[in-house]
Amino acid sequence: MNSSPPYRAVSMTDTSEPAEPVIGRRAVLIATGATAATLAVAATAHDAPTTVNTADTAPVAAAAVCTLTKEMTEGPYYLDGALVRSDITESKPGIPLKLALTVVNSACTVIPKALVEIWHADALGEYSGYVGSNGHNESDDGTFLRGGVLTNSSGVANITTIYPGWYRGRCIHIHVKVHTGVTLTSDGSFTGGTELHTGQLFFAETVTTKVAAISPYSTNTVTRTTLSQDSIYDGGGAASGLLTLTALGSSTSSGYTGTLTLGVDES
Repeated sequence: MNSSPPYRAVSMTDTSEPAEPVIGRRAVLIATGATAATLAVAATAHDAPTTVNTADTAPVAAAAVCTLTKEMTEGPYYLDGALVRSDITESKPGIPLKLALTVVNSACTVIPKALVEIWHADALGEYSGYVGSNGHNESDDGTFLRGGVLTNSSGVANITTIYPGWYRGRCIHIHVKVHTGVTLTSDGSFTGGTELHTGQLFFAETVTTKVAAISPYSTNTVTRTTLSQDSIYDGGGAASGLLTLTALGSSTSSGYTGTLTLGVDES
């Protein structure tokens, strides 16, 4: 394993994340839906979940409902100094994943220029900066599959990555933070601002099962923890970070879009 960059020290022996999903109580709202207008209308709705009639699409709510929820653990693999960029793949092999994450406040009004930062494992379950923790010998620059982007005028952060792999003890997931008031730096990173939310994004098993059967995911010999077996995901659907996944093409290898609206309390 190559030497990690000079980031905050974290234990290299911890190959799984803490079982306790709560790191604090903060008013955080998470809801499905493509627009803030939909969110506002749906704030008083209580429709039962339905399924979108699109091939390889995960179950989603018919109407978005702003829901107070707990934050998820940051986990042991966070690194300070993430690059601000819309494409974090760095040529890592895997099935394409295009994230569209909308950030709204407690009034379901979109928040432009919020920095949405994500990090996740590659197809073999390795995190940049910690390669070897899942038993594979790869090159490690400390930056692959890490980064963030500012939300646009519609409050949407568009990030291109790959479908994550898995490691021992955890289901497939993506870590996410939301910051406001950051300053972009000349080295392509950011500084300052206020961290409003730390959470995780999750994937429906109907899609993950198909992804896991395709190379390079199929070469990951670690036993995969399913969504229902995971110690962090609590079964709360979109309110707990479950993405809406929609196929980009006719085959699994074509990839998916992943959408979710993250609502944060700015007070």
